[in-house]
Amino acid sequence: MNDINAWVWWLVAAAGLGIPLVVTAMPEFGMLAVGAVAAAVVAGIGGDVVLQVLVFSAVSVALIAVVRPIATRHRAQRPQLATGIEALKGKQAVVLERVDGSGGGRIKLGGEIWSARALDAGQVYEVGQEVDVVDIDGATAIVM
Repeated sequence: MNDINAWVWWLVAAAGLGIPLVVTAMPEFGMLAVGAVAAAVVAGIGGDVVLQVLVFSAVSVALIAVVRPIATRHRAQRPQLATGIEALKGKQAVVLERVDGSGGGRIKLGGEIWSARALDAGQVYEVGQEVDVVDIDGATAIVM
């Protein structure tokens, strides 16, 4: 492997590492591919094989050590913007028709009228009371 072809081999290695990245969706392969591209740059400017391998190793390990924990932390976080029925949980509503555990009542929630039932079957909420939405079960708000 002479100096003029070394950078080509590193680019082939980067492409080879990119294939499993796409197939398996494992970002570690992408980080190794970036390390191979860095080694190709070193080979292109005339660095010897030892320096190329050191750059490949250092860049790959640095990316895995820095980027992977950040990506794992972001993947574990819940979305900041709740939408749909998730956005209604925890909101306050006003009782329009008597709400009890049987589910025959109505509330005004977010400008819309919803059927509602009490979380506690023995609890009753009268017209005009403010309640908190605990959950949404189909088209029925569970309140307390």
